[in-house]
Amino acid sequence: MRITIDTEARTLAVTGEGEDRTLPLYSPDAFHLLSRAWVTTGWGLKYTYGFTWLGRPIIQLPEDLLVIQEVIHRVQPDVLIETGIAHGGSLVFYASLFEAMGRGRVVGIDIEIRPHNREAIEAHRLFPRITLVEGSSTDPQVVERVSQVVEPGESVMVVLDSNHTKAHVLAELDAYGPLVTPGSYLVATDGVMAWLQGVPGAGEGWDQDNPMVAVEEWLAAHPEFALEDPPPFAFNEGQVTERVTHWPGAYLRRRA
Repeated sequence: MRITIDTEARTLAVTGEGEDRTLPLYSPDAFHLLSRAWVTTGWGLKYTYGFTWLGRPIIQLPEDLLVIQEVIHRVQPDVLIETGIAHGGSLVFYASLFEAMGRGRVVGIDIEIRPHNREAIEAHRLFPRITLVEGSSTDPQVVERVSQVVEPGESVMVVLDSNHTKAHVLAELDAYGPLVTPGSYLVATDGVMAWLQGVPGAGEGWDQDNPMVAVEEWLAAHPEFALEDPPPFAFNEGQVTERVTHWPGAYLRRRA
């Protein structure tokens, strides 16, 4: 697909891949196309590798962080379980939200927590709200250890952000889906992989080997969950209604 921007005429022309249309440049449809191009270009340039949260690197698109903070504020989970720790920025981000709300804690799981990252996380002032678990997120013993951290009656939200292959995400959905409480969310991040064919650094076959494909397959056997993006913008005085995201098709809400 080719996108041609004419700033003088204030138009955006789209051709190829069954498209042949011209849009007003300052329109929601044009914004959607430009945002998709910006997201994929930014992914190729590692744009998300340039942010920190309270001193820890956080490899996330800022827009996704703003969306999930609103979800956490609305759901008010007692425990948020995150697979994939990296530098610990997301753990600190979630812990800071719980600190601000005066409730909640986060459990982080990673197959390898590098010593310098563990040291920095454990030294962080928000570490009292963080529990670290080292091991494969799909190892039954690890899943059991995590489940024991959750007290009876506590509400639970889960964010899957480790290995993003279809097989691994399916295994994580099976392992952690039962821990999610009704009304809360199971979030399978980084469905952006499906959009990255031809982008430098993208893997071969990511159009089919990604979290969105895993979610679609898993939902067919789990009617207690529904693909349900967060409610419309809590505040929106503009015309944009489609979010800029690395997490398309990520939010599974437990209905029962």
